[in-house]
Amino acid sequence: MTTTLLLARHGQTVWHAENRYAGVTDIGLTDTGRAQAEALGRWAAAHPVDAIRTSPLSRAVATAEPACRALGLTSQLEPDLRECDFGVVEGRTLAEFETEDPEWAAAYRADPVAHSFPGAEDPLSAAARGTRALRDIAAAHPGGRVLVVAHNTLLRLVLCTLLSIPAREYRRVFPRLRNAAISELRMNPDGSAALLSLNVPCETDGT
Repeated sequence: MTTTLLLARHGQTVWHAENRYAGVTDIGLTDTGRAQAEALGRWAAAHPVDAIRTSPLSRAVATAEPACRALGLTSQLEPDLRECDFGVVEGRTLAEFETEDPEWAAAYRADPVAHSFPGAEDPLSAAARGTRALRDIAAAHPGGRVLVVAHNTLLRLVLCTLLSIPAREYRRVFPRLRNAAISELRMNPDGSAALLSLNVPCETDGT
């Protein structure tokens, strides 16, 4: 039996609004982010799920809370769904890092896996833990629907892994997951996956 995972990036934070890398730094939602979370809750009320799993970071937990409230569910924290640690660029923009080390920034743009930021988590390790987490969630809910609230870079790396896309291409193939938008992933019992939709807004016409 296939399992449907509804992947959502957390709502906006101040750092993300300024295009700063948050990574494992625990940054709260902005007013816009909280409104996005409420929109996700309304979407969940209209498209019920069987379970909700989130990254342990507060921005993901807070984004899932309105959906939990709407459906009478309690979210389960998944440590392996935390965002990547971005090392020296936590709290900084790529442009700021580039002024300090233009050669490294250029190498990162060319291959963000082979040339991840100094002190950062290995992107392939992050992809492996995130992929394992999604497969475990699917195995725990055969035939079900699960809302998964996590993070931009982690989810893009995981999508590349599941869809057999080279991880170094994650920034090109998936430029950005929009805050609180839904990407529908079908997980098969053999661990393979199919992406059915990407970045679908929770609200476009008030529904």
